[in-house]
Amino acid sequence: MNIQIRERPDAAASAGIKTAIADCDIHPARATKDELHPYLAKRWHTHLETFGVHPYQGMMEGPPYPKAQPNASRRDAYPPEGGPQGSSLSFMQKQHLDPNNVALGVLNPLNTGQGIRNQDLAAAICSAINDWQIEKWTSKDSRLKGSVVVANEDGVSAAAEIRRRAGDTNFVQVLLLSRNVEPLGQRRYWPIYEAAQEAGLPIGVHAFGFGGNPITASGWPSYYIEEMVGHSQCQQTALASLVLEGVFERFPKLKMVMVEAGFGWAPSLAWRLDKVFARLHAEVPHLKRKPSEYIRDHIWWTTQPMEDPESRDHLFQTIEWIGWDKLLFATDYPHWDYDEPSRVLPAGVSDANRQAFYLDNAKQLYGIA
Repeated sequence: MNIQIRERPDAAASAGIKTAIADCDIHPARATKDELHPYLAKRWHTHLETFGVHPYQGMMEGPPYPKAQPNASRRDAYPPEGGPQGSSLSFMQKQHLDPNNVALGVLNPLNTGQGIRNQDLAAAICSAINDWQIEKWTSKDSRLKGSVVVANEDGVSAAAEIRRRAGDTNFVQVLLLSRNVEPLGQRRYWPIYEAAQEAGLPIGVHAFGFGGNPITASGWPSYYIEEMVGHSQCQQTALASLVLEGVFERFPKLKMVMVEAGFGWAPSLAWRLDKVFARLHAEVPHLKRKPSEYIRDHIWWTTQPMEDPESRDHLFQTIEWIGWDKLLFATDYPHWDYDEPSRVLPAGVSDANRQAFYLDNAKQLYGIA
């Protein structure tokens, strides 16, 4: 699981890529467990010290599967001043933003208030995370933009937090996770979609989450590798629910980004949905178009992980179906399965598609000039 690190001078790192890029999946971390205290009311300090948190997943000490590095992060990403990987802006700038010429970095904080059963506590922590993103990250480096983290299982408070942040240029999207208490198309989440559409903010659906359900539809798996590929299964369920529950019909301006769950499965899911839709349209009369049309119009996809078939033609055919204008580059920094910007695309991509993929698609989606 550990990656092998080769020391190289800064000059060599700077030479890796010259083109400005957008990285649509960066994970900032808190340096200490108390780092959110300035943004939380005193009652929550006491609550956390006395009761801790009560997550849906039932495991008090982190996610269900151990990872070789803390929070699945790179060994070389520990900041020299101490703290976990991703917790130092100055080190992130030196190790990632500057040498890779990152012009836009979208922050997706994990281990937040999402997935906590106490909804008031979840809302308080999520709001604190958003204040923390501004003070520690986005106000200190204009390349970085935050994601509005919301207490996703409470649509009312989540919508209120989105409206509170609407128009704040520190944020460019709303962040949800793929594993929730119910599939994402269910009505409990609709206030989130209504508020996001109203605010003009895309919704990023990142892999992971703590809804209390196994990663697979057949129960808890044995190995971490099963969790890694299980992200795509979970994302497929979420996307099918969004389409079939009529979310995109009800919120026609809503844009969503599927983050860190691959995209090679998108065409086959759409084909299957279209086939059964032809026979079962009467069950979902609120849908006015084929499922594939909603998917192609409303969904963007990040790379990392990007499927890596033996034939690059197969990859290109998949991207052609999705649309080169719907694909966003992501590194997943500082995680161990990080994608090196200069190596992620195979040869044979046109200059126009390369420019769109690395930067222009993200700038257009997130409204960055």
